[in-house]
Amino acid sequence: MEAVPRMPMIWLDLKEAGEFAFNAAVKKSAVSVPRDFEGCSTLRKYLGQLHFLQSRIPMGSGQDAAVPVTWTEIFSGKTVTHEDIKYEQACVLYNLGALHSMLGAMDKRVSEECAAGAFTYLREHFPHSYSVDMSHQILSLNINLMLGQAQECLLEKSMLDNRKSFLVARISAQVVDYYKEACRALENSETVSLLGKIQKDWKKLVQMKIYYFAAVAHLHMGKQAEEQQKFGERVIYFQSALDKLNEAIKLAKGQPETVQEALRFTMDVIGGKYNSAKKDNDFIYHEAVPALDTLQSVKGAPLVKALPVNPTDPAVTGPDIFAKLVPMAAHEASSLYSEEKAKLLRDVMAKIEAKNEVLDQFMDSMQLDPETVDNLDMYNHIPSVLMEKCAALSVRPDTVRNLVQSMQVLSGVFTDVEASLKEIRDLLEEDEAQEQKLQELLGRVPPAPESPLGLAEVSKECSKYLELHEKASFTNTELHRAMNLHLGNLRLLGGPLEQVRAALPTPSLSEDDKQVLQNLKRILAKVQEMRDQRMSLEQQLREMIQKDDITTSLVTTDRSEMKKLFEEQLKKYDQLKVYLEQNLAAQENVLKALTDANVKYAAVRKALAEVEHKWNTTVQTLVASYEAYEDLMKKSQEGKDFYTDLEGKAAKLLERARAACQASEAHRQQLLERELKKQPPPRPTAPKPPLQKKPLDEAGGPEAELGSLVLSELPEELRSIPPELLPGPLAQLPPQALAALA
Repeated sequence: MEAVPRMPMIWLDLKEAGEFAFNAAVKKSAVSVPRDFEGCSTLRKYLGQLHFLQSRIPMGSGQDAAVPVTWTEIFSGKTVTHEDIKYEQACVLYNLGALHSMLGAMDKRVSEECAAGAFTYLREHFPHSYSVDMSHQILSLNINLMLGQAQECLLEKSMLDNRKSFLVARISAQVVDYYKEACRALENSETVSLLGKIQKDWKKLVQMKIYYFAAVAHLHMGKQAEEQQKFGERVIYFQSALDKLNEAIKLAKGQPETVQEALRFTMDVIGGKYNSAKKDNDFIYHEAVPALDTLQSVKGAPLVKALPVNPTDPAVTGPDIFAKLVPMAAHEASSLYSEEKAKLLRDVMAKIEAKNEVLDQFMDSMQLDPETVDNLDMYNHIPSVLMEKCAALSVRPDTVRNLVQSMQVLSGVFTDVEASLKEIRDLLEEDEAQEQKLQELLGRVPPAPESPLGLAEVSKECSKYLELHEKASFTNTELHRAMNLHLGNLRLLGGPLEQVRAALPTPSLSEDDKQVLQNLKRILAKVQEMRDQRMSLEQQLREMIQKDDITTSLVTTDRSEMKKLFEEQLKKYDQLKVYLEQNLAAQENVLKALTDANVKYAAVRKALAEVEHKWNTTVQTLVASYEAYEDLMKKSQEGKDFYTDLEGKAAKLLERARAACQASEAHRQQLLERELKKQPPPRPTAPKPPLQKKPLDEAGGPEAELGSLVLSELPEELRSIPPELLPGPLAQLPPQALAALA
């Protein structure tokens, strides 16, 4: 993209320290650190010195020199006290990660990997029972949030550096993967109960980011297709990006203005790309647009990692202030054993994560949710949103009648206006025709009247009103169409609930179909059972490793026997490892059974999906009709007001038109009379024979003779004048005489 809009990031609060019988000056400097990188350095030094102290003096839980350590729990605000120096270390480590998250959320966009490293070390090396804000579930959530935000920072830099489109797409896809893991943790029931209100805010932001960065990934896949001149693929990727961005916009409701600006900017970019690509393909390239699921999915590229924490690194901790207190041999041996335990945990977790990744990808591809795999219950009742609309209409029984009456009144006023404007137009056209006849008769343009007659102004205003009427006519037609569209639905919503329920589609499943559904749900339950057992075994292994302290044994063991002691101690994990291996091995069979069940479910799924789509469409249509009622009433009233005003203006204009046309007609008569006066007197002619009277029943009659006589008396120049334009008494001749003149 031409620029890189930024999304806000989540940062964590620091824990507050309470009682700890340690040097007051040291304690103060460690718990009241500045919110900057100097503060991070101070926390690391303090953590290291605590580690050195704990390795020499028995200050752990249940040991002789243990003293109370008090910290405030983040979410509840309660103080939690343990007589264990490792609790002090765990809280300091938590604050180190929280402070890095705070710094990472700032404009410099750094430090997220450090935060992830601190929380990872805390999760793997300390008990999770100290306080709820340091439970395994919360720490896993924090780690995935930090890794996601670190990958997001890398994505911003990659786009600013104009890296290759495919690489940017993979980086963005990995952001989506990290946030999906964070979202799963946020949806965990334990997490929901612990986080409270903040869980909803975080979940909403994370879900919005999932769709947003999925849109960014498909945007860059579309750009890669463009570079490869795969114009059909380009269209479907840009369309998918647009769809995902629209989902992100829906989820962004309530987010700050900076988020809205970023979404609007991205919409401009993706919308422009899609419109251009579709137009080019429709009119130039004519490539077939493939379905999105036929294209290779974008595999994320994890380019960030949790930076490891080494509490005994002298470059970080500084000199060991307890170096002369006790020998380090036992501590060194314990550290070696801790590394063996960590290695065992890493090996097991690598297998678990590999299987989990396969399982997650498989389930994502299946798109099977155990909770909604069959949604037959929803067809047994009217949805609450429709019940609300029915209830609202039940107390307003005249809704449909009022709407129809309002539209009828509007139609009446519309017709009146149209009739007035038509009459004005006819008057003007007739006047123009008469003026044209006069011009042809005189052989020149007749002189204008001495004073303006107002016909030009009338014509101008008539054109303006006709234009307004024509525009309003389209709106009026659309309004009537909308009314006809919603009228039936409003009648349905205002009727008995049984009719509403009958109007909603319902699925019809055979017994075989129901059996297929039950089998699929049973296997999905097996998948969940396998997941839960795996998580439980993993938790047991972690807790067992955390509690495994052989320091006492190491003090009495010769250095040469250390390796053997380690091997014997590590055997205690064999049984758990066997259970985990069995669980992991069962996954292949479970997924095979799920694949077979899903094949049989395909036809049922399609039928259910079609019915659900029709059901949702029907509900949405009925709701839309209800919501359109007030708008229709408002617009019909506005239409009535508009046409009432226009009717008054048209009526006044009609009166003016009539008066102007009458004045114009009088002016033409005056011109004709003047023309007649200008003609020379008739030349003498021979006496005419007396008129022979004809019977009245003969053709023409006396009126026709009179017309012939008058015509013979007219000058030759005026004999072609249309009778209706003759001046004075000639115009009053009987119709038969006028016919003879014509």
